[in-house]
Amino acid sequence: MTMMKAAIRYQYCNPEQLRITTVPIPSPFDDEILVKVKATTVNRTDCGVLTGKPWLIRCFIGLFKPALPVTGTDFSGIVVARGVNVSQFDIGDNVYGFFDQGLSSQAEYVAVPVKKAIFKKPENFTYEQAAASLEGAHYAFYFLSKMKLKAGDNVLINGGTGAIGNAAVQFLKYFKMRVTVTCETDYTELLKLQGADRVIDYKKEDFTKLDEQFDYVFDAVGKSTFAQCKPLLKPNGIYISSELGPNWQNPLLALVSPFMSGKKVKFPIPLSAHRSLRFIDERIKSGEFKPLIDRKYRLDDIAEAYNYVLSGKKKGNVIITFDQ
Repeated sequence: MTMMKAAIRYQYCNPEQLRITTVPIPSPFDDEILVKVKATTVNRTDCGVLTGKPWLIRCFIGLFKPALPVTGTDFSGIVVARGVNVSQFDIGDNVYGFFDQGLSSQAEYVAVPVKKAIFKKPENFTYEQAAASLEGAHYAFYFLSKMKLKAGDNVLINGGTGAIGNAAVQFLKYFKMRVTVTCETDYTELLKLQGADRVIDYKKEDFTKLDEQFDYVFDAVGKSTFAQCKPLLKPNGIYISSELGPNWQNPLLALVSPFMSGKKVKFPIPLSAHRSLRFIDERIKSGEFKPLIDRKYRLDDIAEAYNYVLSGKKKGNVIITFDQ
């Protein structure tokens, strides 16, 4: 039996309890492809899948223990085998894909049903760039797609160097928005190059005190509240956050917002990755999106990668590479 290395845990745990061990390479079912993984990421979704926190995530990945022992939600790699009912991918195709409820992709090989959001990797991207174009960019597109964006709208993004926020900056410029974004000092020039109209160094200026109003405020790092940002919104402005909020208030506020006049909260639940990945794939091929990559780790050092992501200090994407 041919074996592979994989990151495994059988209970929700912290990164130190995640083990790199040897398991059999999966055999693809009739509707699956077997992918030799060349790159994956450790992202905010992965941290939730690993730890089972916040508790709401367990409704999707296993209430008392994880449904899938191997971690990982995204991948890029090479198709090395396919099921008898698969016709859209050939052996040797370079592919990339994402599923936020888990794909068991933090392993040397992954078997993936072709009904999942899988695309052929753009030729102008490396495996690492492709893997970095999935989780954060998916959420960025999905959140933005729930806004009624019009060219020239004024948008504030809090957190322009996170995977979600950085993708959002680039997507909003594609939609011809006016973008104000916050970041730390070292990244102000990068965000200007990516098209941001105004960049605020959050270490020097509190964005919630700006004397300006916006059509939308998108907190891509979930570190503000609707109450803090309400003065920044125009009379019918919309607040969106990538997190539940300190007291899980954002989903509740979104539920009552249709009954509120004036400023509102939206909290979209990203359900389908197919539409977002198709949009991302198009932006990659046209040269209108390039993911921000922070650090790279080997699979054997994945616990260190998780700890770094959980620290809240990552910029863009953290990549896992393989000794293959």
